[in-house]
Amino acid sequence: MPSTSLAPDTPTVLLSTLLADPGLGLEQIAGPREDRLVGLIGTTELEDPAPYLLGGELLLIAGVRLPRTDQAVDAYVRRLVQAGIAALGFGVAPVHDEVPPALSSACDRHGLPLLRIPPDTPFVAVNHAAHQAMAEARHRELREIAEAQAALATAAARPDALKAVLHRLASHLGAWTVLLDPHGRELLAAGTRPAEPAVEHLHALATETMTRVRPGRRGGRPQAPTAAAEHHAEFHLTVHTLPAGTTDGLFVLGIAAARAPTAVHRSVTGTALVLLSLLTTPRHALGTDTHSAAALVRLMLGHDPVEVAPLLASTARTTDTWTVIHGRLSSPNAGAASRPGADPAQLAALGTALGTPYLDVDGLRLRGLLPAGAALPDLVPVARLGWTLGLSAPVAAADLAIADRQADRMLRHAIAAGAPWARHREQELSLHSLVGVDDAVALARARFAPLADTPAPGPAVLLETLRAWLAQHGNWDRTAAALELHRNTVRRRIAKTAELLDADLDDLDVRMELWFALRWLPGERPGRGEGVDE
Repeated sequence: MPSTSLAPDTPTVLLSTLLADPGLGLEQIAGPREDRLVGLIGTTELEDPAPYLLGGELLLIAGVRLPRTDQAVDAYVRRLVQAGIAALGFGVAPVHDEVPPALSSACDRHGLPLLRIPPDTPFVAVNHAAHQAMAEARHRELREIAEAQAALATAAARPDALKAVLHRLASHLGAWTVLLDPHGRELLAAGTRPAEPAVEHLHALATETMTRVRPGRRGGRPQAPTAAAEHHAEFHLTVHTLPAGTTDGLFVLGIAAARAPTAVHRSVTGTALVLLSLLTTPRHALGTDTHSAAALVRLMLGHDPVEVAPLLASTARTTDTWTVIHGRLSSPNAGAASRPGADPAQLAALGTALGTPYLDVDGLRLRGLLPAGAALPDLVPVARLGWTLGLSAPVAAADLAIADRQADRMLRHAIAAGAPWARHREQELSLHSLVGVDDAVALARARFAPLADTPAPGPAVLLETLRAWLAQHGNWDRTAAALELHRNTVRRRIAKTAELLDADLDDLDVRMELWFALRWLPGERPGRGEGVDE
């Protein structure tokens, strides 16, 4: 559709809508047949109306002062086209019995649609029909906006609020939407991802916009939202900074659409920006509500975690089990390691990606609680943030200490294996389930009794080193990486353990015996039938 000089959001009607109205009887007799947007209906009999036109008009004339020569008519039409009108309507009678041929030829020559208005159609009827069509179109737009806003609000109330809002926005716009953190990393995305050149241009546009916005914080007030747009190949790229400011910068909403945004799209995007801003604030990520406050009070006053856990369960669902999460930031941003506590932007991003407000971030370390009543969240966005994770099996509140150790071991396993995460899993049937609990515990205690009185580094350290070394199949480098030790330290500890236990650790049967004995040490297992996914 040809572009016009209409101002953005001006009410318009398609020229084809007026031509299709049987009550008007309009007929296009010259000019291009493509559809055009009409924003105004004007009536004039001036010899040269061009100086008084705004552009986008359907100009209605009866030819009272139409020039008499073909050259003058041609100049008349040329000036109208230069003024940017959408189309010209010529009323037959009472001045002319038919549309002058010179006018039709000039409109064909200059590319201006020419409409024949029959004698029984007053100009005011055309004006009325146009404005009625504009009002109906505006009503449809308002209904579409209201429905989209309601759908976005519903999405924002879901447990996976950020993801749901992005998906709803992408569906309504028919576009790819992506949420970028203050460092330009993709947290979540929805819709069909465009080709990489378009994605790269969108990232570059976001980076440029964030760079321009960051210096704008004054007097503690957050910088007002900023938008930028660019056209790349067949995509219309737009970025919007979210109003919620953080110490590291702003979150950014990026949109890659195959068509230019309409007034409806801009309004719906504005609603989504408000919701996304609320959902990415540290207040939302922390989830500071009355239930969490009550849980904190009870813990500080000495209550058992079993009594406190029900207060922390999501009000949208009940849960009797929890998954413990340990994490290590493997690719920290500049200065991240030197900052104590959690950065608000980092905490908001983590809380959103993991779907839990119960997080403790201390520099490069992370510990968290995930209500296990729902499916495990997608961990890819967390890995993109640079975190390596270890997750426990779902356990009851009474076994949180055991799950804490499981998560720690899984984190070490993931780091040693170079994997983004590792998870402790349960098995319905294993070798452990075939051995009596009392016998297995007695065997484990007897097997490791020689370590009980070991001087520094102590029995706990030797057991942990042995456990990590066996988990890594005797690989010195991976064990050292998991324990954050020098490989020579690992070698000395394993040699000392082998000497105290009088065990030949080169013997696979001995390793297997020690591994199973470790699994049955008191405090290691919340119940029977559990194994490790390694």
